Formats: sequence, C-alpha cells, structure tokens
Amino acid sequence: MAEANLPFRWASSRDDYWLVNSFLLADVESRQAVVIDSGGPMEPILDKVQAWELELREVWCTHHHPDHVAHNAEYRALGCRVRVPALEAQWCVEEDCQYLLHAGEALSCGALLLEAWSIPGHTQGQMAFVLPQHAIFTGDTLFRGSVGGTMGHGHGTTAELKHAIMERMMKLPEGMTVFPGHQENTTIGDEWERNPFVRYWRGIDSAHGGRCQVRGHDATLLVQAKDYDGGWKCLLRLDGEDEERLLPGSRVEGLS
Repeated sequence: MAEANLPFRWASSRDDYWLVNSFLLADVESRQAVVIDSGGPMEPILDKVQAWELELREVWCTHHHPDHVAHNAEYRALGCRVRVPALEAQWCVEEDCQYLLHAGEALSCGALLLEAWSIPGHTQGQMAFVLPQHAIFTGDTLFRGSVGGTMGHGHGTTAELKHAIMERMMKLPEGMTVFPGHQENTTIGDEWERNPFVRYWRGIDSAHGGRCQVRGHDATLLVQAKDYDGGWKCLLRLDGEDEERLLPGSRVEGLS
C-alpha cells in the first residue's frame, strides 16, 4: 500500500507461535494512534510509536480469544484504554471491560473516523473496524485465502460468518486493504477473485464432494483450502444437517 497520500500510517507485529497480528493505526495529522488486537509482540509497535512521535491512546480488540488480547494488561499499564466488544465482555477479564465497543459505533483516532461492525461467526461478538475507502481490520473472519472457523470458544454460526463476508465485506471497494487477524494482508478484490470459500459461496467453484468424518460423524466436504497456519481449513456439512461448518483440518478425519 502506497502511503504518500494516505491520511494514516500503520505498522504491525506478529507473534511467532500464534501467527497473530497486532496493528498500529496512526492519524498523520494529529499523531494520535490506536492498537488493534494486542497479541503480537509489543516492541515493534512501541518502537514505531516512539519513532513517529505518536500518542498511543487505545487498544481495540476484535474478539476475546487469548491470542488477540494477550498484552492488554501491558498496554493498560502504559495508560491505554483497552476496549473490547460488548458482546465479548462475558469472556474477558474484568479489567478489559471498563470501555466497551458497540456495534455501529463511530470510532475516532485523531481525525480518522472508523466504523465498528458486528460480524458474528468466528465468535458471537466478533467485530471489524472499517476505515472507509481505505482499510478493514477483519479479526478472525477473513484471511488471505481463507476464513475463520466457527467451532471455537464462544462461536457463532457459519451462516453468520458467510453473511459478514459475502454481504458486507465483499460489498466494499475492491482496492480496500484487508488487515486480518493472522498472517499477510490482502485486498477485497483479491479475496473476491481468489479466496476458495468466497468462490464457492459465489457459485464459481463447485463443492469438493469428498467424504470425511468429524468426531465419528460422517460428512461431505464442500471446500478444503490452505489455512493461514499452513494446515487446512474445511467447509463441510454433517450428514443429516443443513448447517455448514467451518473447521480446521486437524479436526477432520479422512482428508486426502
């Protein structure tokens, strides 16, 4: 992303074990900044805060999973307000629940105005943060070439995640940058064209059709694609159910 004419600067750090991203978003004019998800190493973020002479005010968390809130306490100790989605508060430590994020809320980082989107699926209270015309921070809903699972702690449904991606994210301008919760950045246009799950939901690619099992239950494999961690992510339907499920390949038996 060329930054010369953008109203913001950004930096990121990534944890070597979880492969989770922390993002620093800064308003060029006011030099105010926020961190989005705290699981990545703090040092690269704080180095940029110092180098760019920023005022780091808040941490915004997309959801409650431990890899995304790992350093909340340390950021609080630096004087940052930590904000978690209101629907995720039931799973967060009390100290993280003093300043909640609400669906549809207008968020500010200096002169930057962002929108807090409710995008349930991966978790019930999952949020995305949208900087119109420029960027979306998607948490664990949309990745480069993959999507989030819907069987983790506090999960929603695959139908909800599909709606968030297909009816909301894929309606954004194709050039908008996607800052995902794990691994590399991408764009809306790239995921529209190349993401195997998006292509299946668009009706471009047919179902895999292979047979597999989940905890002894027979299932039909619909999509099998490489996930952000190098393993597989699988969209499938258990026999006798209409609901689709999104699972890591490690939980699916009989994959080829």
